[in-house]
Amino acid sequence: MHRLCAFTLACCTLLSSLPADRAGQGDGSRRAGSADPVYLLVRSDDGGMSHSVNMGLKRLIESGIPVSVSVMWGTPWYQETVDLLRQHPEVAVGVHLTLNSEWKNLRWGPVLGQRAVPTLVDSLGLFFPTSEALHDHHPDLKEVEAELRAQIDRAKRSGLKIDYLDYHMGTVSRYPEFREIAERLAKEYGVGLSGYFGEGNNAPQYDVPPAAKADTLIALVNRLNPRFNLLVTHVGIDDAELGALIDMNTDGGLAEMSRNRQGELDALTAGRFRDALRARNVRLITYRQLIEMQGLQSMRRPGGGG
Repeated sequence: MHRLCAFTLACCTLLSSLPADRAGQGDGSRRAGSADPVYLLVRSDDGGMSHSVNMGLKRLIESGIPVSVSVMWGTPWYQETVDLLRQHPEVAVGVHLTLNSEWKNLRWGPVLGQRAVPTLVDSLGLFFPTSEALHDHHPDLKEVEAELRAQIDRAKRSGLKIDYLDYHMGTVSRYPEFREIAERLAKEYGVGLSGYFGEGNNAPQYDVPPAAKADTLIALVNRLNPRFNLLVTHVGIDDAELGALIDMNTDGGLAEMSRNRQGELDALTAGRFRDALRARNVRLITYRQLIEMQGLQSMRRPGGGG
């Protein structure tokens, strides 16, 4: 409890060290030799996937880290995520656009149901486990748009403030025809797109052993660039529920996923990570704050192209 309070106090100190009239701006987060401050967004994905993931998110939020939570709106435990986020209105909320279901023994399908979008599902009426399997099935783009729209609509109906969109397993951003749909929907709904504000995408801790994750995060802090940086995380509690899942994704799936998600959570809430942030005067912000600072009109497709 004492460690949790100390970490919360430190994060609040980071947040309050800058003028209140413009969230995320000030001299305190400027690195030596740089005219621009250093900002870090912590985005935690897969909200609603399972109770264990939600409990990991709860611990992360309650640690005091300003965080953006990406929710999967068609998964079994998303309503618990909504209840959690209602208790923490300071958290930025995203729609983790989902067209895949990669866990053996924990599968989900479209919000619209299999009959409405038959080209998006396998023989069981569930999403395909990999991006390639979906794309090889030649999904109807009208069905892709209808399903993604349904996920956003469900998010909006929750009553939470929805700030941004991003992509589960990168599927929607991997294929140009999917990406164009997401860009159009973001504009229509007036929300941001993760990665479109010039924030470098980092997740170096993902595939290192649990014991090395804290060191990896500290090394990341020490090499952050001025302006905006994104840290993508996947947290959870290492328990029987999460430990029973097997990743069927052939593109970057991890063995012992439960231990790895616990390891990310422990690294993010460690005092050493807090100390590294303070030493570098890194400013922690959420996507809601980033959008307030930059405006939606500042969005640009990563790598150019509009």
